[in-house]
Amino acid sequence: MSEELCFTPATDLADRIKDGDLSPVTVIDAFLDRIDRINDQLTAYVTVCDERARSEALEAEQAIQRGEKLGPLHGIPIAIKDLTRVNGVRTTFGSPSFADYVPTADDTVVKRLRDAGAIILGKTNTPEFGRKTVTENSVFGASTNPWDLIRITGGSSGGSAAAVAAGLAPLALGSDAAGSIRIPSSACGVYGLMPDFGRVPHGASNVDAYENSLPYTYLGPIARTVEDAALMLDVIAGPDLNDPFSLPQAPGSYRDVVDETISELSIGYSIDFGESVISTEVQSSIESTLQNLSKAGATVEPVNITFEETWEERHEALERILQARYVGLYENLKRDSNVDLLADDTEVTPEVKSRIEKGLQIGTRELAEARRIRTSVYREIQSTVAQFDILATPTLGRTAFELDTNHPTVDGVSVHPMHGWTLTWLLNLSGNPAGSIPIGFSDDGLPIGMQLIGPRFGDRDVLKASAFVEQTMPWVGSYPPTGIVEGDG
Repeated sequence: MSEELCFTPATDLADRIKDGDLSPVTVIDAFLDRIDRINDQLTAYVTVCDERARSEALEAEQAIQRGEKLGPLHGIPIAIKDLTRVNGVRTTFGSPSFADYVPTADDTVVKRLRDAGAIILGKTNTPEFGRKTVTENSVFGASTNPWDLIRITGGSSGGSAAAVAAGLAPLALGSDAAGSIRIPSSACGVYGLMPDFGRVPHGASNVDAYENSLPYTYLGPIARTVEDAALMLDVIAGPDLNDPFSLPQAPGSYRDVVDETISELSIGYSIDFGESVISTEVQSSIESTLQNLSKAGATVEPVNITFEETWEERHEALERILQARYVGLYENLKRDSNVDLLADDTEVTPEVKSRIEKGLQIGTRELAEARRIRTSVYREIQSTVAQFDILATPTLGRTAFELDTNHPTVDGVSVHPMHGWTLTWLLNLSGNPAGSIPIGFSDDGLPIGMQLIGPRFGDRDVLKASAFVEQTMPWVGSYPPTGIVEGDG
């Protein structure tokens, strides 16, 4: 019974809890037991709030008995990425400099989740300050992929994606500055949604309220079903005066979109999304999926995306913007936490110091050129997406590679180690919402994901298209082999 609960959709758990058919205590105990048995092999969680979660589950059960009004996530367990502050819970940002840091307030998104009745199971692993597309750090080590324990989860929300894939949480929070929700969701075979920029506010904890536009950085759900992601988005979306980019409340529920009958959908697709390197296996899986969607009633049409700049020029613009962001991180942490990341006695990785140092050397002319390229990327993506209901691409150019791979390849072609095997980061320059949805497996049993891109302010479009894919090619019930996750590993 407990094993079954760990792979039950969050929407079903919520309904059963509200109906009195299921105790929040039973649910929390099932997940904590599975975490205790399996997490050591995955390093999905880096902090587990077992006593606190059990106490809150008991309170949730008592609230039901008293007949109190229940929130949409009442009694539902959730995992929080370790870049997001949780009051009273160690939040390390994956950095040894913050190994013992305990915030005294919740970030806005956490407060909304808790107000809706969610129970936090713990914090999930992330690279230091979310700086990499592989989830590993010097504090906790690497997260491992539930489908194959010698492979990466992707990053930087790798711990969150691994937790959901392995049945260690029905829902998890991720963040995304260059693909950090979508990359691990694809690598781990779960659904990751990056909603409209500003749809989920970052809130009052940011010293610099403008940093999340360098590049566009999102908060969003990671789940096993599209409806579960919509349920979570209903809770965390909405304006916040502390966030100058937060969007007005959208009418209705995001779950309504998922429940709609979809008979027609216009899909444009680009296999390489502007010169990215794609493996034969991923391309074959994408094309097969599009054929199935066409048979189900979608209009599917190839599109040629022509950017003015080369892949290298566009990526250099991203790098410059990210370096400028790290200067802001450096200054903010000095002001907010009295931590000088460049001090000789501060424990941070050389990569973090290097990014900050390079950022400090960027001139206004270089940053202006990066913004010009960003504008060019923005306009090309908007004009392309405007032709269709949704634009589809691979999420990744290949499946998850082995741990400790310093120079990943795609079908033997050497690519940029950070972003050369991903097709996600352009959308953090343009601001479009996107989701990564599971569409199948490679010959060696590794998940493959497809990226669905909507127009600006089109998170409903992404959810609608995602629901269409899910209905056409259901993946619910496809979980990592129990023997791998629970074996000797």
